Amino acid sequence: MPVVNVSVKWGKQKYDGVQLDTNEPAAVFKAQLYTLTGVEPDRQKVMVKGGMLKDDDAWGKFDIKEGHSFMLMGTAGTLPAAPVEKPAFIEDMSEAEIARALPVGLVNMGNTCYMNATVQCLRAVPEFRQALERFAGGASNDVSQAVTVAMRDLYRDLDRSGDAVQPFMFLNTLHRAVPSFAQLSQQHQLQQQDAQECWVELLRFFGHQLPQVSSNGAIEPASQRSNFIQQHFGGQLQARISNTEIPEEPSETTTESFLQLQCHISAEVNFLSLGLRNSLTETLTKNSSSVNRDCVYRKLSQISRLPSYLTVNMVRFEWKGSSGAKILRNVKFDAYLDVFELCTPELQERLKPMRTKFKAYDDAAIEKSRSLKNSGGVQSMDTSKDEVVQYEPSSFEDDIGSNNSGYYELQAVLSHKGRSANSGHYLGWVRQNDGTWLKFDDDTVYPVNMDEVLKLSGGGDWHMGYMLLYGPRRLPKA
Repeated sequence: MPVVNVSVKWGKQKYDGVQLDTNEPAAVFKAQLYTLTGVEPDRQKVMVKGGMLKDDDAWGKFDIKEGHSFMLMGTAGTLPAAPVEKPAFIEDMSEAEIARALPVGLVNMGNTCYMNATVQCLRAVPEFRQALERFAGGASNDVSQAVTVAMRDLYRDLDRSGDAVQPFMFLNTLHRAVPSFAQLSQQHQLQQQDAQECWVELLRFFGHQLPQVSSNGAIEPASQRSNFIQQHFGGQLQARISNTEIPEEPSETTTESFLQLQCHISAEVNFLSLGLRNSLTETLTKNSSSVNRDCVYRKLSQISRLPSYLTVNMVRFEWKGSSGAKILRNVKFDAYLDVFELCTPELQERLKPMRTKFKAYDDAAIEKSRSLKNSGGVQSMDTSKDEVVQYEPSSFEDDIGSNNSGYYELQAVLSHKGRSANSGHYLGWVRQNDGTWLKFDDDTVYPVNMDEVLKLSGGGDWHMGYMLLYGPRRLPKA
């Protein structure tokens, strides 16, 4: 009997008739308990058969029967100690309630996890979702427009569906736009593709279609950053190229745009910050006009424009021909990223005013916490006012879509498990508006905590971060 009715005792509350699907992971049952009680899964202690239930436990070892009683321990955070309304079961919820409780995933159409994970990670950017929703284009033979329309319609399906979505139309459109993604194996099955390549291709298509948007939502005329992708995902580098063999030769300064930074992984790189810094220093060989022969040059790049959303490619594959060997080294990344030291002196000066505001805010928060601790008090949990938090602008006034502080907060991680980019399995790990995290494993969605996300740093055969998406850290208004 895969589905059994059980009861759950939580403090003074008891919930009868909770349906437990023994074919689903224990994490799904914890998500059900979250919708009933408000106790987040990572704060739950569910007692079963004298022990504590783990997310990866198989129900078969417990032999759960009809009417079994579970005991739940945990605090519901800012929610009341006991529900004031009758508990709502998943089968009784509206589509909107289901979407809020547990967003839906995407069905794997046959080695399409690379696409599913990319789609879910990009969905973490609210401005991108809004730009797609405003897009009025329809069916077209232009592949960029067709892909943009298909993504817009796919997001609409995800927003209104209570079940996992089958992305037939989006997949077919992507195959038409990038024929190499439609390659079949000798068994006539779709071949696995590189998620980083999919990410890059999608942003390229969207850049052709989504116009730049102003702070009030109006469409801006073409400018230096003439489309939405360049505006919100695009940065700029200023590079100084100098001849290491002939120091007296005048150096050359160039500028170039980027949609992602790379973290090259070597034996000395243990942290993301070092990998980024090393990746901005290159050695190249080119002809020197002063001596008319090839010389070794040093190219030192600094960031002269920061985008709202900073994409980092963890360069984990060493490509030889069409196959990429995996670099498994553990390279730690954090929930917060500060790129101030990677910027040009001119940009650093522009970042300082907002960074000063952040420091004052952080200092005040630390002092408040210290005072509460010293006084033995507790922070008020009064939520009766339901105040909407207002934030300071995170972009420069004259450059909407930029980052005006250099501070970022992790929004999504696209992870890979396996030894080759064209095999294995991809997942999307996405931060929600309320700060919680969800793991999108194709059509299955799990709530996870931040610690699990930060464990995607590598060092073994488990999932490890391949694409990191950072968004602007936002400063509440005083």
